[in-house]
Amino acid sequence: MKILEITNVDFSLRHFLLPLMRGLRDRGHEVVGVCADGKLLSDVRAEGFRVEPLPMARSLSPLAQARAFLSLVALIRAERPDLVHAHMPISGVLARFAARLCGVKVIAYTCHGFLFNQPGRWPRRVVALVLEWIAGHVTDRYFTVSEEEARDARRLRIHPRPVAIGNGRPPAVFHPDAIARARVRAELGVDQATVVVIVVSRLVRHKGHPELLTAMQQVPGAELWVVGDRLASDHGETLEAAFAEAGRPDRLGARLRRLGYRTDIAALLASADIFALPSHFEGLPMSVIEAMLCGLPVVATDIRGPREQVIPGETGLLVPPMDVPSLAVAIQHLVCDASLRARMGEAGRARAMALYDEAAITRRTLDLLGA
Repeated sequence: MKILEITNVDFSLRHFLLPLMRGLRDRGHEVVGVCADGKLLSDVRAEGFRVEPLPMARSLSPLAQARAFLSLVALIRAERPDLVHAHMPISGVLARFAARLCGVKVIAYTCHGFLFNQPGRWPRRVVALVLEWIAGHVTDRYFTVSEEEARDARRLRIHPRPVAIGNGRPPAVFHPDAIARARVRAELGVDQATVVVIVVSRLVRHKGHPELLTAMQQVPGAELWVVGDRLASDHGETLEAAFAEAGRPDRLGARLRRLGYRTDIAALLASADIFALPSHFEGLPMSVIEAMLCGLPVVATDIRGPREQVIPGETGLLVPPMDVPSLAVAIQHLVCDASLRARMGEAGRARAMALYDEAAITRRTLDLLGA
């Protein structure tokens, strides 16, 4: 079969879709990636994949979305795929409508988080729900990454047979690594005994960085490593003011380390002691899976996605979103108890190995796609 894997930006294609594209190719299919152009596509093309850049936009601009839709229609007509597999809310709606218009035999969609479940103005959420409902009725195979959103899709009659497929990362890459821990800490000049809290995510408001920066000021003796950058397509306020405030000597000062976009995430996680992700909304965050595989206890918010991954008191702790005092208490609790960190990290790794092994998730997805 010829299969188009369609998403919004290069970051999504590189970090979320590439394992699936490899699996499709290994089963003998011709697979083409489709998304907005970007520097991360060089990694995908280096593996021999063809990627077709289109003017996909992460915005609600009618003009921008019309351009993206027409480009999708033209591409699908030219490629004549047997299956279109769409991802992400806006690109997923456009790709499914374009595939239906072009008469594609099989249309699949993976929901990485519903827009109507995200905080925001109610008219925007209603529009998102209506579009998702209409698109769901032209979708043959409907997947979600979280169990809770599969239930939402069924309850709201978006699709009669949604399947929660989960997310996965490779345990061979993400695992406890004493050698990497010693090397990374030496490179950064961090004592081996220092407790390190790490967050890995895009630098956008809804990931909860401001709350984490404030909470860490109430956790003396621990460092915070912030890994990630802001995408060019990200919207909303930048976080520079929050980081500048937290970096003051009377706040976190030198206890705050901004490490930027990194490709050695597994080594950085293995070098830390606690993983934190105080997001306001999520799908099923890959970073939590990576942290669990690396044997870290997780402090996350009690929202869709993380509350499926983290078992409170066993593999980590859950706190209400945007609740700085609760976040600070949870982190402090783990900072002060090394044996608890070890027990939770070990339990989290076992859970991730059982539920979030990338190879198993990929095989199941390929089978459900009929590929």
